[in-house]
Amino acid sequence: MEIRTAPTVNTLFPVFLKLEQLHLLVVGGGNVALEKLNALLANSPEARITVVAIDFLPELRSLTGDFPGITLIEKAFEACDLDDKDLVIAATNNRVINEVIKQEAAARRIMANVADTPDLCDFYLGSIVRKGNLKIAISTNGQSPTIAKRLKEVLNDAIPAEIDDTLTSLNRVRNRLNGSFSEKVRKLNELTKVLVDGERDKPESEKQWRRLAARLVLVFTLMVLGHIVISFLPLPSLAAVWGAVKPAFDQQFLFYCLTGVIAQTINGALGMGYGVTSAIGLMSLGVNPVVISASIHTSEVITSGASGYSHYKFGNVNKKLFRHLVVPGIVGAIMGVALLVFLGEKAGKSLLPIVAIYAMFLGYKILMRAFRPDAKTKKIRRIGWLAWSGGLLDSFGGGGWGPLVNSALIAKGRSPKYTIGSASLAEFFITLASAVAFLIVTGVGHWQVVLGLMIGGTVVSPFAAKLTGKLPAKTMMICVGVVVILWSVRLIMRSFWG
Repeated sequence: MEIRTAPTVNTLFPVFLKLEQLHLLVVGGGNVALEKLNALLANSPEARITVVAIDFLPELRSLTGDFPGITLIEKAFEACDLDDKDLVIAATNNRVINEVIKQEAAARRIMANVADTPDLCDFYLGSIVRKGNLKIAISTNGQSPTIAKRLKEVLNDAIPAEIDDTLTSLNRVRNRLNGSFSEKVRKLNELTKVLVDGERDKPESEKQWRRLAARLVLVFTLMVLGHIVISFLPLPSLAAVWGAVKPAFDQQFLFYCLTGVIAQTINGALGMGYGVTSAIGLMSLGVNPVVISASIHTSEVITSGASGYSHYKFGNVNKKLFRHLVVPGIVGAIMGVALLVFLGEKAGKSLLPIVAIYAMFLGYKILMRAFRPDAKTKKIRRIGWLAWSGGLLDSFGGGGWGPLVNSALIAKGRSPKYTIGSASLAEFFITLASAVAFLIVTGVGHWQVVLGLMIGGTVVSPFAAKLTGKLPAKTMMICVGVVVILWSVRLIMRSFWG
């Protein structure tokens, strides 16, 4: 019987090697060799590797301190270097030497990879996506390493770090299943079906969350409108009402809307910066600082709701992370309002420098991680306490949910896309709780400022959320790090100079 195979361009067969059980030879001590070693060690830190070269870069020498399996031999390549080796990588800057290495390896039936020479390669080093136990290798058949690298970035952003928890849970389920192989596959297919089902198959609990959010927005909007209407009691005629509100819709009102557009674009894309940007814009327009604080908290309910829904719509929300954030954050926000009422604003200023220094440290870590993409992801265990602290600071200190919560999660290696999306959705409920508490205590004033911020922020929210899904992870981390550091500097200045 003849077996027919479909025509294909890439005939490579992917294999995952246990490098710690093999002995690898790398010839070369320059940038190419360093790049190859970094790729190998990032995936197999216990690999046994001998590196032969006439000279080594300082960065390559430093690897021996972190990886005891590396042995450096400072000399020219000789055929005997291939003795007892299982694989070889030729990474010198001399094509003739690389060809000699390939010939000697072929004579010993040792597979070789020759840098930048696909025709001489027995195997390629693909771009690797790593998410805990999940590992995806990408190959372009040696045609374009750049495309492979870009695909790696796309998949890194698209696959959340929590996929490793899913794999661990499924492995436990698989070990407990009884029956034949076919029966186990059928049951696992049923369990994992939810990962690919669309909107029509979403669980009822998720739909209830959406209905709850919509009702809360409606209730809050009615409360705000009620305060505004009550301020006009006894109710005057429509002409009198229009005559009273018409002066508010002037050129200044358009600037309030523009401030909302700019602030929400930054906040929706980076998950932070709404308060800072709004405050700077409103101060430049001559608005009273007390009015600024009250207006930002009130308007942020609508803008954060629009932002959270947009992030949800574009698939930027990790539901498990959202659940861990929302309830502790609400509790912290309500406690923050209570503390502010009983202790006063001055008491909160004593905490601002400490929070600012911590946030500045997180901003620095995010910037460092942006330029070290292979840094290990660390699991965060006390997310609830982090959310509680963020909610408390947001109400008590006048802002800080994004800089504190998002920064801590991203600095530990969480995906910027899913961190910002999940925290933005949770921020709606936290801001709502805070704003209702403030509304009960202080009421609503300067509604034209609030309305301008609401209109500008709501209009631009879908664009900002879509921008989050499009920006590369490195670009997002750099932007987040810079915004956090600027926010920290402003917080320090505010604590000392008001």
